Amino acid sequence: MVRAALGPPRGKIGRGPSPFAAYLPAATVVTASLLAALPIVSKTGWYPDFGYLVFISWRLLRADPWPPWWAAALGFVNDLFTGYPVGFSIALWSATMLALDLIDRRTMWRDYWIEWVLAAVLITIDEWLQWRVAKLAGGAPAFTQMVPPIIVSICLFPAFACAIARIDAWRLGR
Repeated sequence: MVRAALGPPRGKIGRGPSPFAAYLPAATVVTASLLAALPIVSKTGWYPDFGYLVFISWRLLRADPWPPWWAAALGFVNDLFTGYPVGFSIALWSATMLALDLIDRRTMWRDYWIEWVLAAVLITIDEWLQWRVAKLAGGAPAFTQMVPPIIVSICLFPAFACAIARIDAWRLGR
């Protein structure tokens, strides 16, 4: 027998997923939601909802690591750290999960551009609902101030999707 066969496996062959691979998607979403606690000072909120971007990036990449109830739990964590009314992200993320499940059942294939347009629609709905909730509370800015976060979020989505794809490849040991 060759001496190399007796040692530990080298390279990518024989390497399995990480021991915490099942929890890494949720951990990355929680970490991205924690980015809202960074001391970013601005008159208008131009920065995106990082937790939602990571959530839809994971969900568009893979549907298998997501039990359906994770949307509510992760939405609750996002509500706690972003300052949204409790229940906003819970309802939005659950509705997003249901919508993406329906889209997965209806489409035969998805291209990169289709995912980007789908993410753009979901991000726009998220920002519009945030504006509507703020309007109901009496603190809504002009809707024109909501355009920069929408554009920044849509433009940042490919970077988030690429980062999540690399994290997923590492998670699965590829």
